[in-house]
Amino acid sequence: MPATPAPPPAALRPYLTAGHELLWSEADAFAAEHVSPRAVRMEAAPGRVERKVADLMAERRWFAVTVPPAVGGLGAGHVAKTVLIHRIARVSAAAAAILQATLIPVGALLHFATAEQQARWLPQVSDGSLLLSIAVTEPVAGGHIGGIETTAERSGKQWVITGTKAHIGNSHLAAAHLVIARTAAPGVRTSQALTAFLVESDRRGLTAANHRPGLGLHGFSVGHLDLDHVRVPADNIVGEIGQGLSVAQCSSILYGRPNLAAVSLGIHEAVVSTTATRLKARSRYRGALSDLPVLRDRVGDMEARLRAARVLAYQAVHLLDQGLSCDADLITAKYLGHQWAMTSAQDAMELHGAQALDRDYILQRLWRDIQHTYPPAGTGEVQRLRLAAAAFGDDHIQWSERFAAAAPARAHPGPMAV
Repeated sequence: MPATPAPPPAALRPYLTAGHELLWSEADAFAAEHVSPRAVRMEAAPGRVERKVADLMAERRWFAVTVPPAVGGLGAGHVAKTVLIHRIARVSAAAAAILQATLIPVGALLHFATAEQQARWLPQVSDGSLLLSIAVTEPVAGGHIGGIETTAERSGKQWVITGTKAHIGNSHLAAAHLVIARTAAPGVRTSQALTAFLVESDRRGLTAANHRPGLGLHGFSVGHLDLDHVRVPADNIVGEIGQGLSVAQCSSILYGRPNLAAVSLGIHEAVVSTTATRLKARSRYRGALSDLPVLRDRVGDMEARLRAARVLAYQAVHLLDQGLSCDADLITAKYLGHQWAMTSAQDAMELHGAQALDRDYILQRLWRDIQHTYPPAGTGEVQRLRLAAAAFGDDHIQWSERFAAAAPARAHPGPMAV
């Protein structure tokens, strides 16, 4: 995949500080040197979980990009997080997925963990010794949080967790999993029935099923976790008992959706670049395919979608860093970012003709990878329902507003705080 470093486009200047631009260059250089050579190997060996890229990102403290410096993080904010995911995703969406998947439970610890828990866990996140996953989805319930069947029952000073989680990002890399389990009796409202637990991967009774490659994102681990009477201490509860729905929803909106918007953006950028390069190089009628108006028309449409998705993604996280209410903007960036990238990927497949069907050609990887940004953090149907609620003025929690008010220092990152 093209890995040539490129400066930020002018349209992003309102959202980027000098620190962000330095991070942009650093991420581009990292992708060119470390990710690009591995991307081919990751694609050729889909049954293998990529670990080296995770180690290299951990060395740079990128898994702690939003973690305060007081506990070893970069304290750089959400725009910086988007820069890292976006620039890596244009070279390898699988590598970007490794980064974004851990950042979601990190967000949950920042917003819901006690000071003692943060002091215990976040320094390990910052030094790369504690990669995390978030385990919400289940085989039967899917992403329907109200249908969660995994249970946690109190046993003295411990809780005993039993159930199965599915489609868990970084399931084979994470040293601990943020598990959402049912702690109330049947009939209790979902808003009070669930609790979040940080469960270390070496606890007895916790097993990760063998890695099975998916349609795309080869090298990224997305697996099942089986919890068979796993015992965890009460001080591993993140948030309050019965607050698990809030932990999951807040993490999804403030981290999951903008993260996936950034992955889609990176893929989208690679799709447009790959297509333009191909059409310019392919000769036809004493010129190139890129000279044909009918093809230029379709590429122009792709370029328009890319530019719009880029501004949406960065504007939303800029609002988040400024402490402004922006839940609907984060949702829109995820929803349209995927939709537009998917449309451009399909256009690119058609514009490439039979070349697109070559398994070793980069475009096939891009088309397969973009399928993976649709279901997580809410499908398109879920996003549209949330946006309809915003249009009708329904009374919903605004997580961006709530946490900006609760933690203004985190909502307004300083200079290196990039």
